[in-house]
Amino acid sequence: MPERSSSRIFVGCRVLGYVSTHVPFVARFIKRRGETLLCTSVGKWFHTYGCDKFRLLSVSGEHPGPITCMSGDNYHVYTVSVNEIFAWRRGCELKHVYRGHNSPVHILLPFGAHLISIDEENVLKIFNIKDESELLELQFNSDHFKITAICHPPTYLNKILLGSQQGQLQLWNVRTSKLVFTFRGWGTSVNVIEAAPAVDVVAIALESGKIILHNLRRDQSIFEFIHDWGQVSCLSFRLDGAPVMVSGSTEGHIVMWDLEERKVMSQIQSAHSQRVSGLQCFPSEPLMVTNSEDNSLKMWIFDMPDGGARLLKKREGHALPPTLVSHCEPTGRNLLVAGQDRSLHIMNTVTETFNKSMGKATYNRKQAKKKKRLEKDLRALPPISKLSFCMQRDKQWDSIASLHEGKYVATTWSYNKIRMGDHKLIPPDCGKGVQATSLTVTHCGNFVIIGYSDGQVHKFNMQSGIYRGCYGKKDKHGHKGAVRGVETDICNQRVITAGADYKLKFWYFKTATTPYNVLRLEESVSMTNLNRESGLLALVNEDFTITLVDIDTATVVRKFEGHMGKINGVDFDAQSRWLISTSMDCTVCTWDIPSGQLVDIFSVEKPCTSISMSPTGDYLATTHVGELGVFLWANRLLYERVFLKPIDIETVDVPKLKLPSTAPEKPEDIDDLGTIDLGDIEYKSPEQIGKDLITLSNLPTSRWLNLLHLDIVKQRNKPKTPFTLPKSAPFFIPTLKSLNVSFDIEADKDSGDGTKLLIPESFSTISAFGKKLVNCQCEQDYIECIDHFKTLSPAAIDVEVTSMSPDVGGSIEVMKRFMSMLHTMLLSNRDFELAQSYLTIFLKKHTQTITDNQDLRDTLEAVEENAANAWNKLQNRLLYNLSVVKMLRNM
Repeated sequence: MPERSSSRIFVGCRVLGYVSTHVPFVARFIKRRGETLLCTSVGKWFHTYGCDKFRLLSVSGEHPGPITCMSGDNYHVYTVSVNEIFAWRRGCELKHVYRGHNSPVHILLPFGAHLISIDEENVLKIFNIKDESELLELQFNSDHFKITAICHPPTYLNKILLGSQQGQLQLWNVRTSKLVFTFRGWGTSVNVIEAAPAVDVVAIALESGKIILHNLRRDQSIFEFIHDWGQVSCLSFRLDGAPVMVSGSTEGHIVMWDLEERKVMSQIQSAHSQRVSGLQCFPSEPLMVTNSEDNSLKMWIFDMPDGGARLLKKREGHALPPTLVSHCEPTGRNLLVAGQDRSLHIMNTVTETFNKSMGKATYNRKQAKKKKRLEKDLRALPPISKLSFCMQRDKQWDSIASLHEGKYVATTWSYNKIRMGDHKLIPPDCGKGVQATSLTVTHCGNFVIIGYSDGQVHKFNMQSGIYRGCYGKKDKHGHKGAVRGVETDICNQRVITAGADYKLKFWYFKTATTPYNVLRLEESVSMTNLNRESGLLALVNEDFTITLVDIDTATVVRKFEGHMGKINGVDFDAQSRWLISTSMDCTVCTWDIPSGQLVDIFSVEKPCTSISMSPTGDYLATTHVGELGVFLWANRLLYERVFLKPIDIETVDVPKLKLPSTAPEKPEDIDDLGTIDLGDIEYKSPEQIGKDLITLSNLPTSRWLNLLHLDIVKQRNKPKTPFTLPKSAPFFIPTLKSLNVSFDIEADKDSGDGTKLLIPESFSTISAFGKKLVNCQCEQDYIECIDHFKTLSPAAIDVEVTSMSPDVGGSIEVMKRFMSMLHTMLLSNRDFELAQSYLTIFLKKHTQTITDNQDLRDTLEAVEENAANAWNKLQNRLLYNLSVVKMLRNM
């Protein structure tokens, strides 16, 4: 099998859920737009958001590696990746590339027409922004002065302030490349340097937790603060007239300091779940923006009574990799995504503006929200392990139910209210160490059925959370082992449970004491997935195989083998024709259910943890190990003609695909002509499957059926008004060149040889097609004539057949060769209807001529014999098939 570089069905589209990384954001005020733009790093790309509506405006091009540092000015956004510095215009146009560093750059500072960069080898370089030339290079000794922070004090012309790991500060003049002054420091590493609105004053954050306001001109410390909420990671000053300094910590807290009273004004605990990477206050506005490596970007407004800030807008994704994804609406636009950070998110595949966070799982939502310390709350629930939903009654009550790792309690969520529900579903008489292992919400949305590790199966009401009974007897649980899967049909008549005891049990929904059917399985089941519309139940077995069961007949209908690792997820497509599965071997397989064959397979860089196929069939959503986003794969069959053939998984060369990115990419398999190479040769049906079968042509019906009624067509298309000749054009006599008008009467007397007839040297009345027929010597020559005849219109065919008669310029030989051509068509068993049409019009036009000529009659007898044999063969097959269909219909 030829090597394939892409999937036959799926192609990478884009990724959802990425907002920010550990790199501080860049804020740029665009005067022409009248808006501040925020640029955040998301790995190899950076996003640009507008502050007015906090929506995504653009995505940059791909960098050679992850972005490690960012900065910006009024004209460019500067990013660092793999020792190179890139300058971007309008968020997506690459303008400049600055090279010269031999190690990663971790500090950037635009400085007028220059760009200052410092790498990890303690080398400072200054580049000219326009011509990309290197103007200055300074090498610092890391043992004496390891640069950790940089700042340009306002009103200090051509000067920058450098902070070091040793605690010293140095003031440099970059124009003369001279050291102006050295500050003794405080004996501990300098983390942040931020210029204050007051002249000569800067704020210095030390590793020891102190924040010092220092006067540079006098080299005196004005006062200092002690930060008790972790190390300071960023500093900023309010620029709207309020004497307030804001600090962000490595623990995710934000503290507002009153500079006049020299005390803490207010604080925001757990503003972010992880380190606050960037913090900046806006000029002349009571606004502040922060970002964090917890994948969030937040805007705060200072309007609290104590001078503090409250959350105004936010964009956030999962702080830890998501593990569950599922399409939750028939439109396929919204996804439910659960992550290891205990949160549940709604992600929209059309626009990120509609992305919402439903919060984090906790025992008491109101109390946890009031205390605002979810991360340290002992009552917080573990991450979500199972998810089920039904949106039929979403407006009335909770529509989502979830299980949590290692817990027996089940929680509910409200999709309509975008928050966690109030119900905690706990079964009665639950033993110690029992865990909830599987669940399903019924198709009506009224009940949720939960299976447990001790074999119990319980039913709860979604509206009230009241316990509604169990499946099985009191002294005998539903299964002897753990329940691995619980499903209900579309009519709420049956409940299907699969256990670790190699049994698949079918229960009536109402009478739940004993199952009405038990199916013995060959392998233990690890998870299940039911397509309620088709009634097909997919059982994922622990031996890495998948079994399909028809719940109507309670029989195994298909079995798929091929995965080499634990299967993490399976899902059906919208038409229940495909079963898509993924496992820890990093492969994604598509199985054709009617044929029971593997039709597509591809591998990815990291194993998939969950998959979900859109109800409309346009996207496949996947989550991966160690990735914070949800990746979308487009279905090629919606916009391309793709031919699917069975794949032998043992011999196929599995293509490895890159994960989709936030920016559209050109597929790797597009050639210079713009065509896409799918890796497989397009399947073409043969001209004839077997020699004993009769094959029809692919020509439209009008090309051969109209030949039989050509006279009627001509009569119908005849114009209603008679054709009138145009008026004679005026006669012009050539004139002579003179001042007076005179006619040249003798102009045409001597031209020519006295005749007006143009007679070619080789005069013949036989048409070009007739000459081609006369020259036929073998079967291949006749086939060429047949192919030419297929291209002619019905009117042209009528003219060619009519012109074969000797009365209008043809010959007996041409007619004989034409019947030989029909004889060849009938012997080949191809183009059956064309041969009959051509024979019909030929006999209609030349009946008298054939009757008068013995050679034509002999040839016609052979043609008649072949035509009769072909028709008898076709008639017998048709009558046999009609008899079989009639018998089946009567049964």
